Amino acid sequence: MGIEQNGSGGKVKGRNESRRNKRRQKKLSPVQKMYETCQEIFAYCESGVVPATEKIEKLAACLDTMTQADVGLKPNMPFFDDKRAPVITYMHLHKCEKFSIGIFCLPPSSVIPLHNHPGMTVFSKLLFGTMHIKSYDWANEVDKNPDGTIVDTNPPKSHPDGLRLAKLKVNSEFTAPCRTSILYPADGGNMHCFTAKTACAVLDVLGPPYNDPEGRHCQYYFDFPYAHFSVDGLSVDEDKKAQHAWLKEREKPQDLNVVGVSYNGPKLSKK
Repeated sequence: MGIEQNGSGGKVKGRNESRRNKRRQKKLSPVQKMYETCQEIFAYCESGVVPATEKIEKLAACLDTMTQADVGLKPNMPFFDDKRAPVITYMHLHKCEKFSIGIFCLPPSSVIPLHNHPGMTVFSKLLFGTMHIKSYDWANEVDKNPDGTIVDTNPPKSHPDGLRLAKLKVNSEFTAPCRTSILYPADGGNMHCFTAKTACAVLDVLGPPYNDPEGRHCQYYFDFPYAHFSVDGLSVDEDKKAQHAWLKEREKPQDLNVVGVSYNGPKLSKK
């Protein structure tokens, strides 16, 4: 059993390791850095558990710098040909029990219908193009745990016809370059719809990923204006009605055509 005799030796060794780590970080490709950052922040990820704020910010900052070139994409690739619409291509980079990374390649006018992300924290980075995003959260009261994570305190308000009241979070167009959008299990627009206004690509990070046996099933929805239905005893201020809608579960749309392909961009070394 070896015993360190010189106290300063440990400090020197620590400084050398720190320098080596810094040099390695500089050499990492952007896609490798993203992958290793995901490994770090989702290491203890479970359904409904949101990473600490500083970890959220670290991954968001990493994704904010990502470009189409970092993952080997160009707008003139066949995936983005307007003649392919409405076919959407999903480029798989990585999936494990803690997180998944993929890229949606959308030709102009293609749509990813309104869907949810149960118990998940999701990062979406528009790499190029212009996209309209519409997103909702359930219109229920929420509270925060001491660690800052959001929890439901009341069930979503429902309608006898199976509709549930939701509040509009985002209804805007985004053009790259723009900041990474983040949604949480109960906040941030957990249910969203993507509509490609031009050819575009979206880098998606999910933690944890969809998993039917664990209750993380991708559910699709119709949305209806608030004024189309009413519930006894439930009212919304007149000036807020446009910010609310009724959502109703639906089967996976038959016209949703997503084709999976392997990632062929800059090398990604998985640990």
